[in-house]
Amino acid sequence: MSTIVVALLVFLTIHGASGISPRCQCLFKEKRPIGRFISTVEIYPANSYCKSTEIIATLKKEGQKICLDPNAPWVKQVLKSKKIT
Repeated sequence: MSTIVVALLVFLTIHGASGISPRCQCLFKEKRPIGRFISTVEIYPANSYCKSTEIIATLKKEGQKICLDPNAPWVKQVLKSKKIT
């Protein structure tokens, strides 16, 4: 019986480690316009771990990922120009 329990715990540990992060990815959100430096944009809808929608942009030059403020007018314009809804 204990072998089954240990095997189950190992499986759950490995499976849980490869899933979604159990917290919000964005601690700080960029409010200043940086639209011309953005290469790609990813949108993560609210889920059980994070109650707010997160928008993460990858910058062209260094590939750095930055969280954007979804309420900022310039962010809405970037999403519209990249045809992301």
